[in-house]
Amino acid sequence: MPNTLPDDLPVLRAGDPAAPTALVLHGGGGPRTVAPVVGHLAASRSVHAPTHPGWDGTERPGSIASVADLASAYLARLLDHGERDVLVVGSSIGGWIALEMAVQAAADERFAGVLGSVVVIDTVGVVVDGEPIADFFALDARGLAEVAWHDAERGFQDPALVTEEQRAILRSNGQTMAVLAGRDMSDATLLGRLAAVDVPTLVVWGASDRVVTPTYGRAVAGAVPGAVFAEVPAAGHLPHLEAPEATWAVLDPFVTQH
Repeated sequence: MPNTLPDDLPVLRAGDPAAPTALVLHGGGGPRTVAPVVGHLAASRSVHAPTHPGWDGTERPGSIASVADLASAYLARLLDHGERDVLVVGSSIGGWIALEMAVQAAADERFAGVLGSVVVIDTVGVVVDGEPIADFFALDARGLAEVAWHDAERGFQDPALVTEEQRAILRSNGQTMAVLAGRDMSDATLLGRLAAVDVPTLVVWGASDRVVTPTYGRAVAGAVPGAVFAEVPAAGHLPHLEAPEATWAVLDPFVTQH
């Protein structure tokens, strides 16, 4: 399995390099959306937070054309660097990448011991009957804030205040997301394949998320053997941004234990 990530892929690093490694994977909003997770985990982990290829103006090799491809590339990078017992934390699409990594690692003996545990935060990626994923691509700024945030006013980004440069990056990010995740942001096979995951898994969910509901989240947790589901009150799709202290309260015991 070749490592197809660009050599110059931006990776934010934080924490003690000698500490156990945590890989933090952002969602469609880009690396800034997981900055609080990076900062929090840096107290106890050596945190690596890459910008996914194709986001924020980065190169996306043609060999990375799906979430599964990206998961394979991240696993190969970890293996190349000799990483062991890595904590993988993924938000939204980053959660989908993390789950795909866990499934692939369980099926390939080369990756035995590379992953230690997984945390997914309001992940997309699976198909749950009766719980459709909100059509991210059809929403305007107001509509996105209303489905993604408990407090929509806090999450609303006025388009009039966005620079043309920022707008171009947002368009490019959206195009990359459509290529890798598809317009429906799911893989119909993933829910059934989660039974193969063999590392401790925590599924964190904002109670007010309407991009993917808590019922959807419970279905994800129910498909992963031994997974723990934890709901964060007064938070939407990005609980670590909207209710960080409540998010750490469910995250920290799991990270400490594993």
